[in-house]
Amino acid sequence: MELIQEHPDVPAYLAADEAIDHGHPLVVETADALWTATGGDAYAYAEAAFEFVRDTIPHSRDAGDPRVTWRASDVLSTRNGICHAKSHALVALLRAQGVPAALCYQRLTEDDGSEPLLHGLVALRLPGGDRWARLDPRGNKPGVDARFDLERERLAFPVRPELGEVDYPTLYATPHAGVLTALRESADRSELWRRLPTAL
Repeated sequence: MELIQEHPDVPAYLAADEAIDHGHPLVVETADALWTATGGDAYAYAEAAFEFVRDTIPHSRDAGDPRVTWRASDVLSTRNGICHAKSHALVALLRAQGVPAALCYQRLTEDDGSEPLLHGLVALRLPGGDRWARLDPRGNKPGVDARFDLERERLAFPVRPELGEVDYPTLYATPHAGVLTALRESADRSELWRRLPTAL
């Protein structure tokens, strides 16, 4: 699938906003620690940041945590978030060290095609690189094995078109408005499931 930049200029994918708050002290501190630990190598840093978000911040559904987070700094401080929130955290960490990063989405369903939902992913473009690669920091569990691989996608959920599932090709510089509104305005995860968009 060809990924399509929402903005033609790559610097748009380095910007901060209310959700991707990579100027926040906790984001800066976390990014600096990972950068130092990887010797300042952009590839090693990107992999470490991905694994940090995937492995040390539980997906709130897996953990049974009802709290809803949406700012990257809040995801890092509470160690909690759904796929969208965890994607905000990874994008913030990548951008904090100058790695262009985008938000992207999939439409997924249950095995019978029911209960569609919008799933959040991240795409990155290493400095000097000429292509984007998608990653899924959702968090692994039995049956889910997302990996850092810039050559061959290793996402949590490959789409099943026969069930109406969709890989959306657009690379967003900011969170999709419908997703962000649902995250910001939901009192708990149960309400969030009812409010999240089911398609773009």
